[in-house]
Amino acid sequence: MEMTYTLPEVHQVASRLLNEVGSDRVFALEGELGAGKTTLVAEICRQLGVTEPISSPTFSIVNQYDGRTGIIHHLDCYRLNSVEEAIDAGLEELLETAEAAVFIEWPAVIEPLLPDGVVFLRLRHDSTDGGRRHLEITTG
Repeated sequence: MEMTYTLPEVHQVASRLLNEVGSDRVFALEGELGAGKTTLVAEICRQLGVTEPISSPTFSIVNQYDGRTGIIHHLDCYRLNSVEEAIDAGLEELLETAEAAVFIEWPAVIEPLLPDGVVFLRLRHDSTDGGRRHLEITTG
């Protein structure tokens, strides 16, 4: 499935995504810097009942938010260099025990740890098309 949207439409995109794939899943977000990964995560979290500000966990690696269905985890693996480093940081256990949504930005380094059924969200920003974002959704 693929969707195209502009930033003002991110609310509708998040709603459609949640309706079509569900909320208590692991979502792996891929895309270059500025593609809109954190913006999309923030809107999905708001729709899942998170009331606190959502920010990129680039330096903390993991942010946690209280949502309607439980603790939502937001990971950023950009600074991780290996699967072993992710395991040492407790990410393998987090993925195995999470009860609500988990969002992973820059998931390539921890791909061997991703569970079956992960939802891949590949974002692309098209500056030549009026700033539209393209979102490709696949499950692994």
